[in-house]
Amino acid sequence: EPRPNGRRDDRAEKPRFMFNIADGGFTELHTLWQNEERAAISSGKLNEIWHRRHDYWLLAGIVFYPWIWAGTWRLGHGYARWTDIQNDGAFGVINEPFKGEASKGNFLEMKNKFLARRFKLLEQALVIEEQLRRAAYLNMTQDPSHPAMALNTRFAEVECLAESHQHLSKESLAGNKPANAVLHK
Repeated sequence: EPRPNGRRDDRAEKPRFMFNIADGGFTELHTLWQNEERAAISSGKLNEIWHRRHDYWLLAGIVFYPWIWAGTWRLGHGYARWTDIQNDGAFGVINEPFKGEASKGNFLEMKNKFLARRFKLLEQALVIEEQLRRAAYLNMTQDPSHPAMALNTRFAEVECLAESHQHLSKESLAGNKPANAVLHK
């Protein structure tokens, strides 16, 4: 497309980073990604705040899938090999969010626990994505008359009742005897 001066800009645009796990909203992953990316973009610290891109590179560091980095064929390091992944230059992006915490005494333990928790969340989301894919492939649908659906309705009723009686609990704790009587019926 020509620019205002009549010349074309032949520079290729940098491709936008795209990575997703379609977990159907069954995990908190997308909420985390949304909040983290909002914080990273608004602060201008895309590498210093953990977000979707870091999750991608964490998974790449674990998975045994051959790929090329700097002209060399590489493999991931495997499950729970956090130190190996962190020390590999190809996955240096996952170290960026922790640079400010390096002076703390339990820094490595804290970092490894974070990576393990984050991987568990990613693994859970990937399992759900696969289950949803299989259900779609098998053309499975929910039957509204199934007993499990009745359980869901019953749970919603109990939750509604609990929320509507929440004020009674507070009143009872404050010493209101009629509220206490209603609560114990």
